[in-house]
Amino acid sequence: MGEVNSVSIPESRPRSAPAASTGKSRWWVWLLIVGIIAAVGFWYFRGRSATQAQDASQGAPGAAPGGRKGGASGGAAVPVVVATAQRGDLPVYFNGLGTVTAFNTVTIHSRVDGQIVKINFTEGQFVHQGDSLVEIDPRPFQVQLEQAEGLLAKDQAQRKDAEVNFERFQLLFKEGVIPKQQLDTQAAQVGTFDGSIRSDQGQIDSAKLQLSYSRITAPISGRIGLRLVDVGNIVHASDQNGLLVITQLQPIAVIFSLPQDQLPQVNTKLRNGGQLTVDAFDRDDTNKIESGKLQTIDNQIDTTTGTYKLKAVFDNSKNLLFPNQFVNIHLLVDTKANLVIVPAAAILRGPQGTYVYSVETGNVVKIRTVTIAQTTGNSVGLSAGLNGGEIVVIDGQDKLQDGSKVNPAAPSGGARSQSTASTPQPPSGTPADTPTASPSGQKRQGQPAGRSPGKPQ
Repeated sequence: MGEVNSVSIPESRPRSAPAASTGKSRWWVWLLIVGIIAAVGFWYFRGRSATQAQDASQGAPGAAPGGRKGGASGGAAVPVVVATAQRGDLPVYFNGLGTVTAFNTVTIHSRVDGQIVKINFTEGQFVHQGDSLVEIDPRPFQVQLEQAEGLLAKDQAQRKDAEVNFERFQLLFKEGVIPKQQLDTQAAQVGTFDGSIRSDQGQIDSAKLQLSYSRITAPISGRIGLRLVDVGNIVHASDQNGLLVITQLQPIAVIFSLPQDQLPQVNTKLRNGGQLTVDAFDRDDTNKIESGKLQTIDNQIDTTTGTYKLKAVFDNSKNLLFPNQFVNIHLLVDTKANLVIVPAAAILRGPQGTYVYSVETGNVVKIRTVTIAQTTGNSVGLSAGLNGGEIVVIDGQDKLQDGSKVNPAAPSGGARSQSTASTPQPPSGTPADTPTASPSGQKRQGQPAGRSPGKPQ
């Protein structure tokens, strides 16, 4: 048989070993990548938590975010509105709610019965004391006067006759013609006519008085309200409703209340003879209506409200105050002297107390802790922490930190505040690694975190 050549075929090996090796190496790569990501995330969140804890532990204003002094080392200037602190006196007011009350109110009634024949006023007219208002038919009273005068004349004639007879009886008694009893009887008759004459005179005076009552005049000066009767009406002295009402407006009073804690200071001023000024403002407490003087204090405290009532008097020459009008009362009780006065908008409050941002040389702000002595309206008087003439920020403080550079501007319509142009040198030893602000957001307005204000940074 022919020779057959054999070809050796290599034994096939399984391919699983290299594939398994490749898959094993890739597994370590992915494990390494996951580990790196986990490490980066761990260190990121750890650094963030540390920053938040460090910001929370530093309570005083003055720390700048990002590990730098805000605005002092560079960056854009923050636009702010500024005002100049002034040294002066600040008044102390007690404020209360008051009601305007007529100083005198008179309801005019008729004192006699009769028919109205004439009205001499118009509604809303200002009248003076003694002016004629209403006239009632005077004829019945004139008749009564004439009757009384006639009776007086009759009694006077009879008395004259009795007096002549009495003189004649005296002569007869001296001659012994008539007894003493007849003389005494004639003397008594003269006395009887004297009494009748006095009674007649009283009737005459009464008739004249009734006649004067028929002409009604103004008892006080004031403003007339709406009239309640017309010409031709019959009025009686016993009528419940009056003819008209007169309200005195000049002067006029205001009754207002204050808390009982303020009573000693007001009472001391009045007891020492002081004249306390009272200003009446409108309902919105923005426009002053009139100024007056405190007249008196009520004699008791209202236990239900814990307040006491006071009465002030106003000239009301322009008739700006009207009865039953609601007003806001500002009672001037004292004046604080030699204070540094700044707008109320400049005052901020933080964990360490009240402070302001003052604009220093080079338009750089500095936190200044201040002491408030008195607040009146939109002005605040400071007893410490600031000097007169210094510049304070009144708007835009939420974007500031201690050392921020600002672009100051005066309030709209006001005088432009003074500012210097030179840039101050930062103080030596200023740390450059201040805590970073929380990434969750900006700090609340007027409450920067950091060390205590006023201390070197």
